[in-house]
Amino acid sequence: MWRKDRVRLRSYAEEVLPRILALSGRFDVAPYGELNYADEAYTLFAICSRDWDPALPAALVTGGVHGYETSGVMGALAFLETQAAAYAGRINLIVAPCVSPWAYERINRWNYDALDPNRNFRAGTPVQESAALMARVAPLRGQFVMHIDLHETTDSDESEFRPALAARDGKTYEPDTVPDGFYLVDDSAHPQPAFQQAIIAAVEAVTHIAPADANGNIIGCPVVAHGVIEYPVAAYAMCTGITGAPYTTTTEVYPDSPRVSPQNCNDAQVAAVCAALDYVLAQG
Repeated sequence: MWRKDRVRLRSYAEEVLPRILALSGRFDVAPYGELNYADEAYTLFAICSRDWDPALPAALVTGGVHGYETSGVMGALAFLETQAAAYAGRINLIVAPCVSPWAYERINRWNYDALDPNRNFRAGTPVQESAALMARVAPLRGQFVMHIDLHETTDSDESEFRPALAARDGKTYEPDTVPDGFYLVDDSAHPQPAFQQAIIAAVEAVTHIAPADANGNIIGCPVVAHGVIEYPVAAYAMCTGITGAPYTTTTEVYPDSPRVSPQNCNDAQVAAVCAALDYVLAQG
């Protein structure tokens, strides 16, 4: 019943794929998997540094793990188009700009099977999107120094997706507030506070940072530093746990703020990626 109401609202083939394929003159662009849902198929692409050098560290940038979080996809593409070339010869880049194209088209958090990819990056996962990305990254484990996963927190999290989660799982929905501004999610098991603050400082020059609520929280989690909360990444089977990199973070842009535009949201994602790369490269 849920799936019957999920209609295509935009096109991966028209809005995302042409921009990915246009990068093939400057980067190695190759499929890493294919999703097959009923009569629909989606090819998943990764964009990598040309002349990959095993002597250099590697960084992973992911977007669109939640397909409805638009600036994650557009920010990853904008980074590739405008900034990635500056890192050539310094670090190996691999970018998966749209991990969940079925959900991108339907502006949805879940995949075709009503499962959340960002809670299913684990061995034996039933989520095709998560399994494909894990398989692509697995041969490179040990090379990664950084992974940044580009997300959004939207008003629809409270109006649609958290109520749907409660309904799906037979639980009582407990309303929360949506933070107005950008924030980061660090790994509570392996926190990197200086890394997170370097990103926050760069993004703050582009857009506003979410304040804590009256309880000192953002989305129910204690704020541990300016614009930063923590999740147990491994326990939640989140995307940022797949590389084993010492420096990881999840960005959260708030696109529904009256203070931002779609371009501003994309710019914030690009600033976050660049600041993350600049920080890890400065560590030597």
